[in-house]
Amino acid sequence: MRLLVSGRSGLPALSDLDAAGLFTAYAAPQAQWARCNMVTSLDGAATGADGRSGSINNEADHVVFEVLRALSHVVVVGAGTVRTEGYPPLSVADPLVPLRRDHGLPDTLPLVAVSNRGEVPSTLRGCRDGRALMAVPAAAAGLDDARRDLGAENVLVCGDDEVDVKALVEALHGRGWDHVLTEGGPSLLGSFLAAGQLDELCFTIAPWVVGGEHPRPVGADGTPVDLDLEVLVEQDATLMGRWFVRR
Repeated sequence: MRLLVSGRSGLPALSDLDAAGLFTAYAAPQAQWARCNMVTSLDGAATGADGRSGSINNEADHVVFEVLRALSHVVVVGAGTVRTEGYPPLSVADPLVPLRRDHGLPDTLPLVAVSNRGEVPSTLRGCRDGRALMAVPAAAAGLDDARRDLGAENVLVCGDDEVDVKALVEALHGRGWDHVLTEGGPSLLGSFLAAGQLDELCFTIAPWVVGGEHPRPVGADGTPVDLDLEVLVEQDATLMGRWFVRR
């Protein structure tokens, strides 16, 4: 993987990056940091013909995808995306665990599914060991069922009628999860932006043209933000970048 724009990483531009180099290139610049990771086709589609983002990513994207997870305390995903993409409880890729430990991060990687209804996705049901959590509003119809299924300590009540993203991020920080990664989908990413709770957008631009009608990576609730390019890497015509939200 080739580094095109090195930003403040201290790495030389045009160098080839191994896993350790990617950890340096993608390191969070502050103790508390929230970012997204999304993939888009060249014509702006967030999904492929099958309605899944997995059909437009590739091996280059997967490498950065795993590094970003390994650099995070917690991954936050919309419950609809959990269902569509079939998310199970997460774990860090074995080769990246030593690098994760070097950055002071624990071996476990909790997944928080965000749902206004409180319905636990089937792939997470019965997971009571703290690897799978739900974030729901107080009015969620499935709140009691989620508590019975996942354990009350693994259900975060954030907001009244719908999930309050700012309250959610504060709850995650309260658990010591300071490096927050959201993988969407578009609606949740839009909510993070609208709430001013995102510091960085990590985007993969895949070398495909999808055509047809597909969602964009940022949902309709997203608030326009100005961004600064920090890092850009390339492999197999795939571009992967870090854009910081301009404060």
